[in-house]
Amino acid sequence: MTTTTLLLLLLSILIAGGLSFFQYIYKAKNKSKIGWFLAFLRFSSIFGILLLLINPIITRNTLETVKTPLPIVVDNSSSISFLNANEKTIELYKKIQSNSDLQQKFDVQSYHFSDDFEPTETFNFKGTQTNIDVVAKNLKSIYKNAIYPTVLITDGNQTSGNDYVYSFDAANKTYPVIVGDTTTFLDFKINQLNVNKYAFHKNKLPVEAFLQYSGTKSVTADFIISQGNSVFSKQSITFSPSKKTATVSVLLPADKIGLQVFKATIASKEKEINTYNNTKNFAVEVIDQKTNIVIVSAINHPDLGALKRAIESNAQRKVTIVKPNEVKKLQDFNVLILYQPTTEFKTIFENNKGAGINTFIITGNNTDFNFLNQQQNNLSFKMSGQKEDYLSVFNGQFNLFAADNIGFENLPPLQNAFGTVTTKGVVSVLLSSKIRAIDMNAPLLAFTENQGKRAAYLLGENSWKWRMQTHVNNQSFKKYDIFMDKIIQFLASNNSKKSLVVEYESFYNSGEAIEITAQYFNKNYEFDEKARLTIAVTNSKTKQTKNYDLLKGNNSYKVNLDGMKAGSYALTVKELNSTTTYSGKFEILDFDIEKQFVNPDVEKLTQLATQTQGKAFFPDQVDALIKTLLENDEYRAVQKNSVTKKPLIDWIWLLVLISILLATEWFVRKYNGLL
Repeated sequence: MTTTTLLLLLLSILIAGGLSFFQYIYKAKNKSKIGWFLAFLRFSSIFGILLLLINPIITRNTLETVKTPLPIVVDNSSSISFLNANEKTIELYKKIQSNSDLQQKFDVQSYHFSDDFEPTETFNFKGTQTNIDVVAKNLKSIYKNAIYPTVLITDGNQTSGNDYVYSFDAANKTYPVIVGDTTTFLDFKINQLNVNKYAFHKNKLPVEAFLQYSGTKSVTADFIISQGNSVFSKQSITFSPSKKTATVSVLLPADKIGLQVFKATIASKEKEINTYNNTKNFAVEVIDQKTNIVIVSAINHPDLGALKRAIESNAQRKVTIVKPNEVKKLQDFNVLILYQPTTEFKTIFENNKGAGINTFIITGNNTDFNFLNQQQNNLSFKMSGQKEDYLSVFNGQFNLFAADNIGFENLPPLQNAFGTVTTKGVVSVLLSSKIRAIDMNAPLLAFTENQGKRAAYLLGENSWKWRMQTHVNNQSFKKYDIFMDKIIQFLASNNSKKSLVVEYESFYNSGEAIEITAQYFNKNYEFDEKARLTIAVTNSKTKQTKNYDLLKGNNSYKVNLDGMKAGSYALTVKELNSTTTYSGKFEILDFDIEKQFVNPDVEKLTQLATQTQGKAFFPDQVDALIKTLLENDEYRAVQKNSVTKKPLIDWIWLLVLISILLATEWFVRKYNGLL
């Protein structure tokens, strides 16, 4: 409290005392006890009012000791249990976490991770994935700009996420504690299988297998690919201490249409501790139709290559790029992409009037818009010779097909001629355009469907930048390629509109996220937000059925079926109000990625420790780890002076007290006839 405040309080006492004495003592004719009581009431109320006006503040300085955080992060995935290291892991955690010297020096905090990261002091080692990268990301978020050490108790065998070695902050030391038996056992492993999800009927299905051997002697093993009781391929592979890996390529026949499940196995006469990683199941959907797409362009542009790569990411698509005068027979193609059409495209437009092939028209700086106005009647163009950059705005109400917003608002602008674009007839706009912050109320990506013929319009060039930007944002082209594939799928099909559309994969690996998406449309083919969708999933072997509700999301209904066991399943999606149903099937392949390891990844964890200037330890070195942490002078507790300012009085209660004092004074005066 300041000196000024104290002087004001003293002055308030004098004023309150003087006024109450003058009115009830000095001026009073009769000096009675009632006068002194009334003087006290008046003094208290006046002083209270002055106290409200002064509002004295008490300032308090508090010294606070801030310790360096010490996150102890424990691997909670099932690989720890599979390596028989769960008890040792808990023992190590308790020894570090309960050490009194560490608790005195550090703010010890406990976390666990598998596919996710969360604070906890209990562990069950049932996680289905190991993502050490998520540890680095969360620690950076929790301890922003702090200097701290990290104790990481793990086997280092990551099954998902980015490479964790360079994910951790290099300025903060990481001390991995490596759990699991480091003894080298004889082990054969199918490290990776490369196979396409789709194959075409009567074609050959290429399979590439990467095999790994761990051992100290020369051995021979057989690599076998089978389906049921049929063996399609069997090869003998020789391994030795100097040759511990092998790559095998096999061509399988795609003779049966539909989902085909195969088994890849590596086997030998040698005895192994872990035979689970000797087998991998894989599935291929054999289809009897391939979509042929032709891109017609009179110019060279990066968009052409980006379109081809995005479309052909689906093995069901084949893209051919040609000049306008090189198109011989339109009937050979399912979708016609016309890139920046000019008068050179006149023959193609005329021939397509008879062929009726669905078209995807992409405009740009070289487009002849007067010619384009003559060749189609869905959009009308009044364009100038000036170039302009157009940003995109996603339309969440678009309902021709399920389309996700891949971050269009943050993608680079497309370039097109400046002008006015108006729609004619029924045009569904997925992306509208804007120039800087001004909405143009014009389409950027639009679709039409008229008498069974479909068309798409992308009004701008440089869409290759979209594909590159989505890769920067997501470290993958997948989101953009799926978006482009949905456009091609819409154009490649002339099927009539369905009221219930369900999307899912034909097969999943055990432990993967299983998400099924559905859309229900009313009679006007508008997305029905009041639909009630349920799904029944039946195991084809046990005949056990489970029922789930689909929850409404953004322009679709979704359900997650995570945690289901391997096997074949039939699904039936039903809309309860209309009783509309959809049926299908999918396969969950038996594959537990957490059981693929026989040893911890010592090399990777040692590399992580070196990268962060820490040190890797084994379970029998935990005392050395504790000593290292205690002796490191970088991590010292810091004293901070915390200044708190608090009002001396609570003004609400003081106001109530003043009211009571004034009311009491009035009643006493009234009772004694002094009013």
